[in-house]
Amino acid sequence: MKKRKLGANGPEVGAIGFGAMSFSDMYGPTNETESHAILDACRDLGVTHLDTANVYGMGKSETAIGTYLKANPGTRDEFVIATKASITRDPEGNRSFDNSAEHLESELDKSLERLGLEYVDLFYAHRRDPRFSPEETAANLGRLVKKGKARAIGLSEVAPSTLRRAMKAFPIAAVQSEYSLSTRFPDLGLVQTCAELGVTMVAFSPVGRSLLTDNPIPSDRIPKLPFLAGNPRFVEPNLSENLRILGAFRRLASEMGTTAAGLANAWLLTRGQHVIPIPGTRSVGHLKECISGATLDLSTADLDRIESVLPVGWAHGDRYSDAQWIGPERYC
Repeated sequence: MKKRKLGANGPEVGAIGFGAMSFSDMYGPTNETESHAILDACRDLGVTHLDTANVYGMGKSETAIGTYLKANPGTRDEFVIATKASITRDPEGNRSFDNSAEHLESELDKSLERLGLEYVDLFYAHRRDPRFSPEETAANLGRLVKKGKARAIGLSEVAPSTLRRAMKAFPIAAVQSEYSLSTRFPDLGLVQTCAELGVTMVAFSPVGRSLLTDNPIPSDRIPKLPFLAGNPRFVEPNLSENLRILGAFRRLASEMGTTAAGLANAWLLTRGQHVIPIPGTRSVGHLKECISGATLDLSTADLDRIESVLPVGWAHGDRYSDAQWIGPERYC
C-alpha cells in the first residue's frame, strides 16, 4: 500500500488506516475472534495505523487489540497505534470532558494496560474541555510524551484556531475529524490549516457510517443501534432521501470498476498528502473494499463525475443530533 506520514516527523503508515470503534459493538455485535481476523487482514493488506479509544466499548476495542498483540508476538512493531481519552460522565451521568493532566495520564495508563503496551504512538484528547485553553491541553498531553507513555499527541474534533493555539505549546502530530463525501466541513479551514502546519488530518467515518458503501446498514437494524437511531441522516424522511441520492454514486463506482467504499476513500486521498482515512468495519470483505481505494488514481475528470452525483451539501440531515453535537467544535 502507498505510504503517508503520521505527523511532520512521525512514522510512515499505510495511506488508509483502520478505525477500531467497530470492535466495540457500535454498529452491531462483534467478538474477539472477528476482531482478530480483521487485524490479520490489516497486516496482509498493509494497513499499519490502528486507531482506538478508551471509550470504544468501554475498553473492549483496546482489549481486542491487546489480546491480538499478545497472541502474535512480534507484531507490535508492525502497527502504529493511537488511542484517545477525555470523554467521561458527570455524577448525573451526562457526558462531559476532562483535559486535565491527571485524568489524561490516568486514562492512558489504563489504556496501556489493556493494550499490553509501554507506550502508544499517538495519544489524542478525544474532545476539547472548555475549562482548559488549547495551550494547556497540549501541554498536558505533551507531559505524556516527555514521560515516554506516548510518542506523539493529537486533537480530535477541534477548530483550526484551537489547533493553531495548541501548536504553540507542544507539537501536534494529528487532528482527527469526521470527513467524507457526506461530511465536508473540514474543507472550510481544517484541512488547509493541517497542511500549513504539517499536521496529519485523520479522517474518521470516511464512508459515512455505511451510507457511502454498496451495502448501507439496513433500515430495520438502525433502531437497534443507539447512535444511528438518533442520528439525523439515519431517520426518516432523511434516510430514504439519502439512499436515493447515493444510488447514483454506487452506479458511478460500478462504472469506474470499483466499489462505493473504495471510491469514497480514494476521494479522500486526493484531498492532500496529509489526509489519512480510517474506515472501520466488522467484515474482512468490507475492509478490502475500503482499502481498494488506495490503489485508485483519480483524475480530474473522475473527481468531476463524483462531484456531479454528490455535490457539496447533498446530504439530508445534520451529521449529529443536538445531543451528539456536545463536544465537537463548530467553526463555520
